[in-house]
Amino acid sequence: MAVNEAERSAMRRALELASLGPRGVNPQVGAVILSPTGEVLAEGWHHGAGTPHAEVDALSQLAPGAARGATAVVTLEPCNHTGRTGPCAVALIEAGVSRVVFALDDPGAVSGGGAERLRDAGVGVEAGEQADAARALIGGWLAALRLGRPHITVKWAQSLDGRAAAADGSSQWITGHPARADVHRRRAQADAIAVGTGTVLSDDPALTARDGDELHPRQPVPVVIGARATPSDAAVRRHPRAALFYDTRDLHAVVADLHARGIQSVFVEGGPTLASAFIAAGLVDRVLVYLAPVLLGGERLALTDIAVPTIAEARRLTIEEWVPLGADLLAVGHPTSVNENDDENEGAG
Repeated sequence: MAVNEAERSAMRRALELASLGPRGVNPQVGAVILSPTGEVLAEGWHHGAGTPHAEVDALSQLAPGAARGATAVVTLEPCNHTGRTGPCAVALIEAGVSRVVFALDDPGAVSGGGAERLRDAGVGVEAGEQADAARALIGGWLAALRLGRPHITVKWAQSLDGRAAAADGSSQWITGHPARADVHRRRAQADAIAVGTGTVLSDDPALTARDGDELHPRQPVPVVIGARATPSDAAVRRHPRAALFYDTRDLHAVVADLHARGIQSVFVEGGPTLASAFIAAGLVDRVLVYLAPVLLGGERLALTDIAVPTIAEARRLTIEEWVPLGADLLAVGHPTSVNENDDENEGAG
């Protein structure tokens, strides 16, 4: 049975409701319950870990039996497992819902399978309605689920000859205003922004995301990694979000803790030591390199040791796009996979 206009409208509303929920360990999910004639009976969304899932949140607003014969429109396949809450598929079956329309399959090995359970109970199921919009909404959660850790972007700005700073250590500003504005826009899209203690001590960055002179409504959690102490009057301590400090060089432990806290994406800003450590550890999913048309010379390289002893072991990147930003140029790429290398080698024949 094809999705009708009332269900399409309900899915658009469910996506709006989903966006009200917090980003974190659990996905943002919204639900709308429709009567057999297409009228909205109830709405709900997931308010955070440990709270009722979107379907149950919506059902809780109805009197017993009021959902019998109704249609549930949900942004993610109803779950099929018992955690801190029960299986949503079972809740819908017990409520007497006769049809479920959802946008995305639940990719969880434990939580997936709700659609099959619904069908086995005689409930009509339609999957894929506005899937692209739902995927865009919870893309960070999907990436973190796939990776088993946050999605990590490493960013740096450099001169054409690969320097991050001049001989005296000054680095503001290598790039122009359009490039810096682009950085702030990308900061606001991340859940956390990470720097090393060296950068905190030398530059005293605020680590905020700004739109001109104003703070962006969405701010990343500042993360400082390194053994040296952060001064009590450091700008990062005045950030709108409480900073996280890690006195360790074990980046895998840091990333695991961030993942446990519900951080889905990390924006690594520097400096060269921290950026190089993430690359050497294989903890990079995307690279942003802002290239400025200046020459600096000297020893202050944008990257240091990234564990490449020979050219055969170079860490190759696949460039996704080149973005002109005023006089500067942004390279957006990701580490080249084995399959991509194989494709290139086949093409070279």
